Amino acid sequence: MTEDTGFFQEILTTLETANGHLNLPPAVYERLRTPRRSLIVSIPVEMDDGSVNFFKGYRVQYDFARGPAKGGVRYHPRVNLDEITALAALMTWKCAVVDIPFGGAKGGVQCDTSRMSRSEIERLTRRYTYEISVLIGPETDIPAPDMYTDEQVMAWMMDTYSMMKGYSVPGVVTGKPVCIGGSLGRRKATSGGLVITVLEALRHLNMRVEGLTVSVIGFGNVGLFAAKQFSELGAKVIGLADSKSAIHNPYGIDVDMAAAHKKERGMLRDFEGADNLTIDELLAVPVDVLVPAAIEGQIHAGNVNGIKTRILAEGANNPVTNDADAVFRDSGVFMLPGILANAGGVVVSYFEWVQDLQRFFWNESEINEKLKVIMTRSFKEVLAISLEKKVDMRTAAMVLGVKKVAEAVMVRGLYP
Repeated sequence: MTEDTGFFQEILTTLETANGHLNLPPAVYERLRTPRRSLIVSIPVEMDDGSVNFFKGYRVQYDFARGPAKGGVRYHPRVNLDEITALAALMTWKCAVVDIPFGGAKGGVQCDTSRMSRSEIERLTRRYTYEISVLIGPETDIPAPDMYTDEQVMAWMMDTYSMMKGYSVPGVVTGKPVCIGGSLGRRKATSGGLVITVLEALRHLNMRVEGLTVSVIGFGNVGLFAAKQFSELGAKVIGLADSKSAIHNPYGIDVDMAAAHKKERGMLRDFEGADNLTIDELLAVPVDVLVPAAIEGQIHAGNVNGIKTRILAEGANNPVTNDADAVFRDSGVFMLPGILANAGGVVVSYFEWVQDLQRFFWNESEINEKLKVIMTRSFKEVLAISLEKKVDMRTAAMVLGVKKVAEAVMVRGLYP
């Protein structure tokens, strides 16, 4: 997978595999291979020293046959059109797998927020929002947080869009603070949905969560809360990794203490309750459940052969390349693909959007129960396809998602 051309091609390959089981009409298949709209914008930002820097931004709406486009916004130095297009495609299938009425989109800005002040990030966000305002809106395309964006970034986006409209529009983004229309339960939704799917997989495989060994790669919002929830359920988290380091303790890691250490030191390395490893060394430690929750392509042909796990649950989007996926498939690893396993975030984003439109809000227990119903149902639908067609769970999830989008494309027809 190369930086500029590989990621989207990987997604198209999985689409081709799914179509091998669906045999879609050629025109429909070609429609699903092609993003509907791709916007590239130049973002001038006045920096704190008075200079003006120009950043490149993107927003891709891959498909909206099933409803408004939906997808996160990421700030990262390596953001490019290929990556954003691939992630928008994944969002399209993800929304369909969990059967919520959204299409798929993604956005991003090529920047390094670690080298920017809070004021510079705010000015970047507000100008980016203005530049993509021709596409976004509560009935057209609803952004959300992603890599290196958060509730505050969403608040700035909502405020900028609202100023342009002349009135408050909370439904233009999701993942924003509760005080301006955010949803209870949103922060833990992605990890919560992932844990629900893992528990369903354990039931299917006749395994128990108590004493289960778990490693989590990535210690941001998804990885942190997933590790905490596994620990609370009685599993033993023996490995954690962030972008800079990895730690391991075969007897279990206190996740709360590790989080406090990272907050103080900026990385997990040198945590007193565990040994330092490289990320690839941690990946090679045998576990019952491995959760890659960092970046795409982290598990690849170069490191996959050392990985020994019974269940792999993708907390990140496409963290396993197609080459590595083939190795897992041949070795019998039970794969929980990202378009199923990490869909909890977009499910609760949907709840937030609905609540904003109605101006009526649910309590957190109601939201968690609704999330459990949707994630459990979706797991069972994917598993049924896997067993019926004798295919792996990734292929089964793609078959389910692509089929639902294709049905919407066909029933809507071609205009004019």
